[in-house]
Amino acid sequence: MTTELDMNRIPQHIAIIMDGNGRWATDRGLDRTFGHKAGLDTVKKITAECARLGVKYLTLYTFSTENWNRPAYEIEALMGLVLSFIEMELFTDNNVKFTLIGDRERLPQSVQDKITYMENLTKDNNGMTMVVAMSYSSKLELVRATKLIADEVKSGKLNLEDITEQTINDHLWTAHMPDPELLIRTGGELRISNYLLWQCAYSEFYFCDTYWPDFNEEALHKAIANYQSRQRRFGKTEAQVESEAQDLNAK
Repeated sequence: MTTELDMNRIPQHIAIIMDGNGRWATDRGLDRTFGHKAGLDTVKKITAECARLGVKYLTLYTFSTENWNRPAYEIEALMGLVLSFIEMELFTDNNVKFTLIGDRERLPQSVQDKITYMENLTKDNNGMTMVVAMSYSSKLELVRATKLIADEVKSGKLNLEDITEQTINDHLWTAHMPDPELLIRTGGELRISNYLLWQCAYSEFYFCDTYWPDFNEEALHKAIANYQSRQRRFGKTEAQVESEAQDLNAK
């Protein structure tokens, strides 16, 4: 059964927590690293489908700062997968721009070099932008933004009274993109794990039990259809939102 989507209401920014790779492998009697390899195939499918649907930004939670505490062999395997991933033709075939948010200086030099290479190679692609959150922590991002703003106040470039929400937005790693309308988490967990805490203030959350390697195009469509069934009020009443929608349709 194919889920019907309203192509006029496709979220422009989808953020995904790709959870369940390790458990997918463990359930099959495999080493956890096999789950990450299988998850890479899902990244290819979901990226291509999001680009086809007209999504403008796809942000994937690939590796958190907390993940540095995992066993060394698993971290090494993940870094190897990143190197193979950013060599894929996926970006050129689908007109996708590649970029990264996170503490890139903590990554191995080989990974940093590949990231820079792919960012330069795809910088003129004007379809969807894939944003890989790697060595990423939302709390770290906010601390970094706070320090940058404090330095500007200290140097006299910024007045304390002029600091607004936009000031903070402008100093985040995500300053170049809109906030996500839809956050998807696979794998059955019901938390956002230090991911885009500021940016997800008004995102719609969608949780599913499906492990990331089993998350396919139809599962993506179900998440988007669920998003489309909701009324986004941003603090307003239902009546206000409906009235504004009627006024917009009348124009």
